[in-house]
Amino acid sequence: MGRLKTLAQTFRDFATNHVEEPDVPAAPDGAGGYANSTKIALLLLKEEINKPLRKLEDYLNEMPGILNVFGLEKYPDYSSSSVWDGEFPMKELRRLLRQSAEQAGLSGTASIDASGFQRDQASSHYRNRVDYSFNAMKTTLLVDTDSLAIMDAHFTTKKAYDGHIGLQVCRRNAEDLQELLADKMHSWSDLREACRDASTRPVIKHCEQNALKKAHNARIDDDVYNQRSMSETVFAMLKDDGDEIRSRSWHGQFRELTRKCIVHNLTQAAS
Repeated sequence: MGRLKTLAQTFRDFATNHVEEPDVPAAPDGAGGYANSTKIALLLLKEEINKPLRKLEDYLNEMPGILNVFGLEKYPDYSSSSVWDGEFPMKELRRLLRQSAEQAGLSGTASIDASGFQRDQASSHYRNRVDYSFNAMKTTLLVDTDSLAIMDAHFTTKKAYDGHIGLQVCRRNAEDLQELLADKMHSWSDLREACRDASTRPVIKHCEQNALKKAHNARIDDDVYNQRSMSETVFAMLKDDGDEIRSRSWHGQFRELTRKCIVHNLTQAAS
C-alpha cells in the first residue's frame, strides 16, 4: 500500500508538471469530466496495477488513501476511463516518455535491443479483419545502461530489420548518445555511419563472415559491450507481471506499451 501510494503521488506530480494548466482540480465542477493531469496519472496507475478496468475500479474504490492522492472520492466509471486511452496520441506519449527518462537520468551510454509482447487478446474475427498476421508485438527499446531509463521505444507488427529500426531510433536520440551498444542483429554499415556522423561511438558486434570481421569484434572492449545486457534486464522488468497486452487494436497496443515504459522510468527515478 505504501509503495503504491508513493507511486501514485509520483504519477500525479509528473502528470501535473506536463499539462499547461496544473492548477485545474481533478474533477472540475460543471465540466462533466476530469482534468488531463488526472487522466494521465490514472492511466499510468492502471499500467502499474495491471488489472482489467472493471476490476481496477473495484480495487481502487477500496483504497481511499490512493484516491485521496488525486483528490477523488471514487474511481471513475470504467466506461469513462476506457475512452481516455485514445485522448493522448503517441506524439504526446513520446514526449512524456522522454521527460520520464530525463527524470530518471541519462548517462550518454545506451543499449538497443528487441523483444516481443504477446498480442493475442483480440478475437480471431478481429485479427482476420485487420490482417492481424503476427501474435507478438516487436518492441525495440533504447535503454540508458546506468539508470535503466527507457529513452525511446519503437513498436511494429510487421517483419522489420533491426538495423533499420536502430537507425531510426539513433537519429531521434543522437544529441544524447555518446555510445550506442547493440548486438549483431544491428550490424549495418548505415547505422554505424549515422552514429559516427552524430559523434556517437557505435559499439556494435559484426557478423563474423570473415577474418576481418572477427578481428573487429576482438577489439571491442568487453566491459563496455557487456553493458548491453541492461536492455535485457529492462525487458525482464517490464514483463514481470507477464508479457500479454490488454489493448486489442494495434494503435492501442502501441500506447499501452509506451505507458508501461513511462511507468518503468518513473519507478526508476523514485527508487
